[in-house]
Amino acid sequence: MTDGAKVKLTLRKNGSILVEGPVEMIGPDGEEMEVREKFALCRCGASLKKPYCDGAHKDCNFTSDPV
Repeated sequence: MTDGAKVKLTLRKNGSILVEGPVEMIGPDGEEMEVREKFALCRCGASLKKPYCDGAHKDCNFTSDPV
């Protein structure tokens, strides 16, 4: 992990989670996944690029509960 750098998560209304900043993401096999400084994670479950968002939430009528 990084040395004190901040990570920002933004829950987009009816969409993905935007991740900004240095982050380490570990896959189900225990291996570190390649990530960028800014990327979006799927919340709707319909993305063909899971865990990343591909915009599928726009076509599957995904709605997020108010936070």
